[in-house]
Amino acid sequence: MNITFNRDNLKGFVDEAEFKALILEIQKAHEAIEKRNGPGAEFTGWVDLPGRIKDSFLADVTKLGREVRKNSDCLVSIGIGGSYLGIRATIEFLGTDRKFPVYYAGQNLSSDGLHDLLDDLKSKKVTVVVISKSGTTTEPAVAFRIIKKFMHKKYSAKELKKRIICVTDEKKGALRKIAEKEGYQTFIIPDDVGGRFSVLTPVGLVPLSIAGVDVKALIAGARLAQSEFSKMDLEKNIAYQYAAARYLLYKKGKAIEVLSSFYPNMFYVAEWWKQLFGESEGKNGQGIFPASLNLTADLHSMGQLMQDGVRNVFETFLIVDKPKYKLTIPSDKDNLDNFNCVAAKDLDFVNKQAYRATAMAHYEGGVSNMTITVSDISATTLGQLYYFFEKAVAISGYLLGVNPFDQPGVEAYKKKMFELLGRK
Repeated sequence: MNITFNRDNLKGFVDEAEFKALILEIQKAHEAIEKRNGPGAEFTGWVDLPGRIKDSFLADVTKLGREVRKNSDCLVSIGIGGSYLGIRATIEFLGTDRKFPVYYAGQNLSSDGLHDLLDDLKSKKVTVVVISKSGTTTEPAVAFRIIKKFMHKKYSAKELKKRIICVTDEKKGALRKIAEKEGYQTFIIPDDVGGRFSVLTPVGLVPLSIAGVDVKALIAGARLAQSEFSKMDLEKNIAYQYAAARYLLYKKGKAIEVLSSFYPNMFYVAEWWKQLFGESEGKNGQGIFPASLNLTADLHSMGQLMQDGVRNVFETFLIVDKPKYKLTIPSDKDNLDNFNCVAAKDLDFVNKQAYRATAMAHYEGGVSNMTITVSDISATTLGQLYYFFEKAVAISGYLLGVNPFDQPGVEAYKKKMFELLGRK
């Protein structure tokens, strides 16, 4: 496995006896997930999804990606929530958008943002992937209307059949009807996988293949994680350890979890994580509030609060063992800044010391913390990390006594918005 988990800095907050006392509850949650008989079982298709994805499908979308990149300058990915965050998290973590620009729409309702995007696209050869199961979610539906009009002015109807791709429901929904009417190529969103768990379905794999991500490696990593985290062994299953630690801290009044990383390319991984955990756990008056910090920058803005604020917070560090590049710090003969102590060292050495110092200081200041370390910046590793978090949140949700796979609160806002817009 390319993921390790360290919970040394939970000592004094959670002890081993408390972990062992949870085994029966975790066993019950484990069986509900593996046997698909717990609350929300109809949306547990993600559990064995990596193993069910056909290699022939991965080959097909990889081929599609090559063809699109050959005939286009960029990709516009339209979607929100689970149809946006996993895609952006993967691309920015791996840095693939430097070679083939990816633009995003439908994740907000900003007229200025969409205007500027269309202005940027005027001189480019564009392919659009629109992702929506129903086709009626306000943000992507409205964005697609505007972008579709732009594309109709730019290309012929025949050309649009190559340049607009829809990822949607197999049989029903507004986007399915639009695709069939216009003759757009389509991919299917499985019925048994909810949006926030969908990054390893065509929701993620189609745009990621177009962006140049090695989706075969991404799924290979997820398959390895599926095998590793399907075992009911609390001493070895680190996804279950993470879920247990979160639950035990929550029961002691730690209502906020801060996911902190020292790597800017982890920013959208943290955004994806926030949706996964917030939407899965926040029900029936329950749930840990998921927040994130991008360090060391946020140490100079939020560090004071973390160190000396209300002690209702715990912290999870997300660390990369080996970044892609090395950057050596030079020596300076005058040494006016007094930093020749790190001359000839790799910059990541300093970054790692910043992490260690932060973890120690926060722990000593009363903030329990744990660390998830990924070995490198690769699609294989990220596939493992996605599955790790998915399995952990499922266990965590069941420990809290909620259905981790629905989102009734989201529907409440949508209903109010439709009323205000006069939409039937």
